[in-house]
Amino acid sequence: MTEIRPGERIGVLGLARSGVAASRLALKQGAEVYASDLSRNEATEAAAVQLRALGADVDTGVHDLEKLAACSRIVLSPGIPLTAKILSAPGIAGIPVVPEIEFAFHELSAPVVTVTGTNGKTTVTALIAHLLRTAGIDAEAGGNIGVALSELALREPQPAVAVVEASSFQLGATTDFACSVGVLTNLAPDHLDWYGSVEEYYADKAKMYRGASPRSRWVLNGEDEEALALPGDAPGERYVVRIESPLEPGERGGYLSADGWLTLRPDSENHRILASSELKIRGPHNVANALFAALAAYLVGAPIDRLAEGLRSFSPIPHRLEPVAEKNGVLWINDSKATNIASTLVAIRGMDRPTVLLLGGRHKGEPYRKLIPRMEGRVKQVIAYGEAADQVVADLGGAIPVEKVEGRFEVVLARAAAHAESGDTVLLSPACSSYDMFESYEHRGREFRRIVEEELG
Repeated sequence: MTEIRPGERIGVLGLARSGVAASRLALKQGAEVYASDLSRNEATEAAAVQLRALGADVDTGVHDLEKLAACSRIVLSPGIPLTAKILSAPGIAGIPVVPEIEFAFHELSAPVVTVTGTNGKTTVTALIAHLLRTAGIDAEAGGNIGVALSELALREPQPAVAVVEASSFQLGATTDFACSVGVLTNLAPDHLDWYGSVEEYYADKAKMYRGASPRSRWVLNGEDEEALALPGDAPGERYVVRIESPLEPGERGGYLSADGWLTLRPDSENHRILASSELKIRGPHNVANALFAALAAYLVGAPIDRLAEGLRSFSPIPHRLEPVAEKNGVLWINDSKATNIASTLVAIRGMDRPTVLLLGGRHKGEPYRKLIPRMEGRVKQVIAYGEAADQVVADLGGAIPVEKVEGRFEVVLARAAAHAESGDTVLLSPACSSYDMFESYEHRGREFRRIVEEELG
């Protein structure tokens, strides 16, 4: 793909944040825009009004095939898959399709740091941007977090560094997206309700390396064999993160020292950065996330002696092991972003008190019995709720105490409170998507917070 050409006619599918930003970017660069969304609601109508005022041709409730067929390329919003029927319609199938992150990438002058992986993407992305800003570098997080990448391309001036959280769906549609630094946090089965196999899911993640060059730098999880293998023979320098053991001789990267210090070795010298006990973010996985972020920030210009300040001041992101309240000696933690088994495994590992675990939502295809070894000695009770409740009971019953709770979320949390005693934790880490009861995982997390703060004694 190329930069936007004046007079070019560009199609944009989807009128959420990314689609609106991509349309605005194309219009600013002198292109003609046809944007459409199958939904017709208050949000899409407001977006249509905004874009029409800027000169775009916009439809809601329909995709006009004739108008799309006249476009030189079609920009795809993150929520629309390459398998969408509209893309195989007559007259459309031969038109190049580009995801919004790649479309915006060609309009950015800033170096791009890309963060992907099954879990930890958002925390690492936000933390990299925070570390760079703390060090005096104008950095902004975009992609799946913060703002659409097209919005960063629209900024005047553009940020000095763009930090991009990239999902498998976004990467899977790319052809020539490239980054200066790429971070792969980990790999675990996910989105099996979307992908035909875990191999297909990993293959989309691997497209981050398609634009690799000898100047590329890759930060990898040294304790995840599949993550280490994913780049294959892609060119570029490699750095690894380990928290269970120090780096091996000749390795560059970051590790947790025996006395609990985050330590970087970007070259031949070890640099002790910060005691892990000073981090505000909880759990061993967040020690690894801090090391990923510190390495990436250093590789794009943050002085190594400024990293501790940023690590020390970074606060937990909502819905990711977020402490909500402590009531009657019971700590309530919101980990609503844990929408897969691997995320919930990480959350359970970080629990240091007897835990009542809320599991449920819309099932995503993985067996919950994978949680049993990690639960033993940590989880005293599981509350199963939502569409997945029967599957949770079937998978865990007999190994872990499980109670199925039907009804509204308030009822679910009340039963959790009944099982919890002073000194316990109630953990919302559902291992499921939220769409059976909520609009999004954020909506689920907000309701959890509201109920805990306002309705539980």
